[in-house]
Amino acid sequence: MQGTAVSVPMTPQFMRYALAGAVGTAFHYATLVGLVQFVKASAVLASTVGALVGALVNYALNYRWTFASKRSHDKALPRFALVALAGIAINAIVMIALLQFVGEHYLVAQFTATAVVLVANYHANRLWTF
Repeated sequence: MQGTAVSVPMTPQFMRYALAGAVGTAFHYATLVGLVQFVKASAVLASTVGALVGALVNYALNYRWTFASKRSHDKALPRFALVALAGIAINAIVMIALLQFVGEHYLVAQFTATAVVLVANYHANRLWTF
């Protein structure tokens, strides 16, 4: 079953998704840097916690603004959570793989992981969540 958002043209909707994602990503990165620099957490753990924080921000923005969903929260939120969990797993896998090449430059790995997750999660949310 598809949400009503599929009928909206993809390019403007993707731009809203990317902008909402930028806000969530700001929360993600702030959490990541704070945990690595001040708590001395590992980059992978800090990135995973940051991704959870960013996901909460993204749900609120995407539900109302990006997709203007009419689907009830009891249906949309669990779907969003599954997509977000898959995105968090993809993020961690990309981080683990890239940190082997970039060493302590964890933000380089994070930028790449963010781009991969952005595209994957947009399509999943557009077609299934909202």
